[in-house]
Amino acid sequence: MSLLAFFLFTLLVFSSSCCSAARFQGHKYMQRKTMLDLASKIGINYGRQGNNLPSPYQSINFIKSIKAGHVKLYDADPESLTLLSQTNLYVTITVPNHQITSLSSNQTTADEWVRTNILPYYPQTQIRFVLVGNEILSYNYGNVSANLVPAMRKIVNSLRLHGIHNIKVGTPLAMDSLRSSFPPSNGTFREEITGPVMLPLLKFLNGTNSYFFLNVHPYFRWSKNPMNTSLDFALFQGNSTYTDPQTGLVYRNLLDQMLDSVLFAMTKLGYPHMRLAISETGWPNFGDIDETGANILNAATYNRNLIKKMTASPPIGTPSRPGLPIPTFVFSLFNENQKSGPGTQRHWGILHPDGSPIYDIDFTGQKPLTGFNPLPKPTNNVPYKGQVWCVPVEGANETELEETLRMACAQSNTTCAALAPGRECYEPVSIYWHASYALSSYWAQFRNQSIQCYFNGLAHETTTNPGNDRCKFPSVTL
Repeated sequence: MSLLAFFLFTLLVFSSSCCSAARFQGHKYMQRKTMLDLASKIGINYGRQGNNLPSPYQSINFIKSIKAGHVKLYDADPESLTLLSQTNLYVTITVPNHQITSLSSNQTTADEWVRTNILPYYPQTQIRFVLVGNEILSYNYGNVSANLVPAMRKIVNSLRLHGIHNIKVGTPLAMDSLRSSFPPSNGTFREEITGPVMLPLLKFLNGTNSYFFLNVHPYFRWSKNPMNTSLDFALFQGNSTYTDPQTGLVYRNLLDQMLDSVLFAMTKLGYPHMRLAISETGWPNFGDIDETGANILNAATYNRNLIKKMTASPPIGTPSRPGLPIPTFVFSLFNENQKSGPGTQRHWGILHPDGSPIYDIDFTGQKPLTGFNPLPKPTNNVPYKGQVWCVPVEGANETELEETLRMACAQSNTTCAALAPGRECYEPVSIYWHASYALSSYWAQFRNQSIQCYFNGLAHETTTNPGNDRCKFPSVTL
């Protein structure tokens, strides 16, 4: 080889290496930039389990007005996805739990799902995440958990077939996927799901450079033992700290403890660098009488401080992963009055149905925490001790109340015995009076079987005794 030829060959190899390295570094830079961009735009969960909620058009305008950067849907609603194409919002869509098994069964079904729910809207609608299911390890969905990763893989295959590489596929899990979470360094997944679900899931997420999505609610952790855990620690305020005895890491809030327990659990399975995203977090603005700390001031304090933390630049991360940017979705846009369960299930919203704020909040994280108007001090930050009754709400529909009265009295011979003619609670003879007694009696009798004082919105709890000297209403003592 001549000297000139050798020189040209060397120059070609060197140039090729440099370009490849530059392209690799550029790809890594763009990934990092995208990750930081997603994490800096706080998202909102847009659920629609309510009979008093505004239209998708109005709701999306409300989302824009609060300056959220990302919206998460619990389905792939065509109207919402079409409307979102006219915004700069990043979008997350969800595969319902009941569709997971069919999607995992064959590639054709997954291809059809992508053709129906993504291709008509993308890229005009900036879909960034597809979440397969929601907390499927928390409920008894039969064999759905075994079908989770195969369904996710088939959706990715379909996306790749259409040349789509910037939509990440994941699944939101709850904290109950862990057997142990305290101290954080003890974080360990439940044994029965580790082999069948967690290892395949982590391998898939790592291989597709996706995120481990977590629904994490410090409220539930704190409210289980409110007298032994600092409320300020749960709300990101105050000077209290906790030091993990095994690692020496110092924690200044409950959320970081919970996040790190998951990071430690993933590390123990061989995935120490898995990216983390918070698919749900927030604080209830109201709840039942025994749901301590569910109030507007605590909800506002939690979410305001959360947004400050998650929009900080550079990213704060957690004690075990400092500097880690974490995409975060606040739960939720509205209170949803058709959800079942205790009162807190229906009261996580930041807006009333007319779009007015339940409390002021700044999704950009730019407003100083001292810049918000003061909120009334709560009265339920310590557990209530005393009697509680279940009575109809003011203005309850009489026809519906009568149907509920019949249902309650039909469940047991003793529930409504005192309402029989001539008995102590028979008079006054009115639907409201008889329903008041029946609901309190039924709730007190069956509360241990997870019966809630709600009855499709017809009833609520009260600490005011609705009975009289002659008629003693059954009650629950907290």
